[in-house]
Amino acid sequence: MSTGTHAFSLDTPTGVTLAGERAGSGVPVILLHGLTATRRYVLMGSRYLARAGVELVGFDARGHGASSPAPAREAYEYADMVGDLDTVIAAVGTPVVLVGNSMGAATSAAYALEHPERVAALVQVTPGFAGGGRSDQELGDWQALADGMERAGVDGFMEAYEPPSEPRFREVALKFTRQRLERHEHPQAVADALRVVPASVAFDGLEALGALEMPALVVGSRDESDPGHPLALAEAYAEHLPNSTFLVEDEGQSPLAWQGAQLSRAIESFLRDKGLL
Repeated sequence: MSTGTHAFSLDTPTGVTLAGERAGSGVPVILLHGLTATRRYVLMGSRYLARAGVELVGFDARGHGASSPAPAREAYEYADMVGDLDTVIAAVGTPVVLVGNSMGAATSAAYALEHPERVAALVQVTPGFAGGGRSDQELGDWQALADGMERAGVDGFMEAYEPPSEPRFREVALKFTRQRLERHEHPQAVADALRVVPASVAFDGLEALGALEMPALVVGSRDESDPGHPLALAEAYAEHLPNSTFLVEDEGQSPLAWQGAQLSRAIESFLRDKGLL
């Protein structure tokens, strides 16, 4: 079985060029990352699934990583990203398994609601979209990060970023965040996304998830230093998805969502259990 990685570039109908990579063969498993991340930060670079009988497909969202900026500064709505995902899926074929983290989780759920017949299974990793509007304070925090990124790139973002207060997490979070941000070729585009995505609507409330009948795996996190992805929200996703399995690390353990090899094995087990591998 070939597990070599092959880069690709796809032009969308809206003029965005998406950069990505494919590895392995089998059912397509498409990775969708979070806001300010890149394709590497779904499975943390792990290629385990490409050796387990799937075609692993990762791509950078518009304006992120090596993908080109949106044609307009406001064109970072979830509807825009659902359209980009449709371009990727058309290139790899259906049915697909969608694995989304945070922003990517909401994008994949929105796509599945529009095209359920194309999605064999859904994996929601630390979802961050509750379906309702965000508070003015939350939006203000995102705007501050966008202002910093626009003013001084990565350094400006880091000046506005508030790392966890607990010392044992603080240095790791600062290092991890800077490394992630330095992967972007278009910092201004990331700033634009930071202004638009948090106020965007992916789907109409958690109740809408009840229409998704395909198998779903929801991965939560007990990391209290990450308030944007609360454990209670992941639990709510699992409750509303009618055919769901819920996973979270044991008390005191590092979040499963940030351990690429372990997360990959959990996804493999889920897919085998559902007869997709």
